[in-house]
Amino acid sequence: HPLCSILTLSTTKFTASSPLLILPASRLRCLPGRMQSLNEDIHKSSAPEHTDQSDGPTLNDHEDGKAILNIVFTLRNAQNSNLSLTIKMFETFEAKIHHLESRPAQNSKNWAEDLDFFVRCEVQGSVAKMLINSLKQVAEKVSSSREEKVRWFPKKLRDLDRCHHLVTKFEPDLDRQHPVSLDGNVMWKQHLEYSVRGDPLPRVEYTPEEITTWREIYRELTALYPTHACKQFLDGFQQLEQQCGYREDNIPQLHVVSRYLTERTGFRLRPVAGLLSPSDFLASLAFRVFQCTQYIRHSSAPKHSPEPDCCHELLGHIPMLADKQFAQFSQELGLASLGASDEDIEKLSTLYWFTVEFGLCKQNGIIKAYGAGLLSSYGELKYSLSNEPEYKVFDPEVVALQPYQDETFQPVYFVSESFEDAKSKLRIYASKIKKPFSVHYDPFTCSVELLDKPQKVKIALNQMN
Repeated sequence: HPLCSILTLSTTKFTASSPLLILPASRLRCLPGRMQSLNEDIHKSSAPEHTDQSDGPTLNDHEDGKAILNIVFTLRNAQNSNLSLTIKMFETFEAKIHHLESRPAQNSKNWAEDLDFFVRCEVQGSVAKMLINSLKQVAEKVSSSREEKVRWFPKKLRDLDRCHHLVTKFEPDLDRQHPVSLDGNVMWKQHLEYSVRGDPLPRVEYTPEEITTWREIYRELTALYPTHACKQFLDGFQQLEQQCGYREDNIPQLHVVSRYLTERTGFRLRPVAGLLSPSDFLASLAFRVFQCTQYIRHSSAPKHSPEPDCCHELLGHIPMLADKQFAQFSQELGLASLGASDEDIEKLSTLYWFTVEFGLCKQNGIIKAYGAGLLSSYGELKYSLSNEPEYKVFDPEVVALQPYQDETFQPVYFVSESFEDAKSKLRIYASKIKKPFSVHYDPFTCSVELLDKPQKVKIALNQMN
């Protein structure tokens, strides 16, 4: 039917010499029931959830300086020279056309000749306005909207299987000091192939040498915890000793710890082969999934690991993730990262570094540690609460720009008045991150919904109520 016909062209760049074939309605791919106006279709097709592609990045992943335009216009007697002039304009401004639709013009008596067009194209932002003005010279009812550039991010739990991009400083096959050298390569490959959708968490049989390394670290840290760790950490650690087999002669298994965490705060563990990219790691937190290594640092350097190992994860992170307030704080950092720009991802990862990894807080007027990087490092834990480092009040705007390094102890630590204070400040900071939508996590479906329309916001509010 003419009103249902749609012509879709694959991503290409039009030139004036490109052959243009206008097919009769019977030759076009038809979508039954497609009766909305082109303007309505724009809003649907340009909504962020419709730009997701299962095998690659979204349409908005482009180099800086590019703009994505959705343009609607009407051509009278479309098969005359005006059509070729219009195509010539897209060529002149080097526009890359992603999508093109045409249909008989609405409210036109000459429906066989007058056509409405919808074009989604990519063009240099500096010439976007000139392209629109040029189209107005040959077409009628020209209107346009500009899409925000949004990177792909997971929206469902199963999407986390795509969030496994590693940032590796040492190659396990080449560096014998790497935590996963020796027999760890089998574990490394298993983790790369793990699926969060149902694969059981791998069980690891640690060697006597690895348990000896664990024992040395465990003894030193547990001697410091009573005087250096925050109350939430101490409470969580005590429960882990009672219920998850935390002791100096046993390295806890992830499936035991994950089951316990899920019952306490809804967090679950996912095995990972090494240090993840900031965007992938933060995105996982949005779904209350903590990407966790299982290998242990090399026995020759028990007090140092070039990448996160099970000592860092199990001793530093897990006790805090068992606290409901801290779990919420961690998830909100992850939610703030979804759809954020590279610059904002960098700032959020810096915030993560100075809070979740190296954060300090006040309790009864005394500074205590809650950061995993401190609570899994005997030397830095003592140093952080000495008189040597500089302390600053936790302010996300300042923290996000603070340079940090991962080779030696931090020269600066940020102190929060409480977890609630840190979470409140983070919410204010996250609300200022510019995105064309907000996100809402649905704990029933373990999925993220984009709040880009008033009706969606209303539904989300009803669910929260």
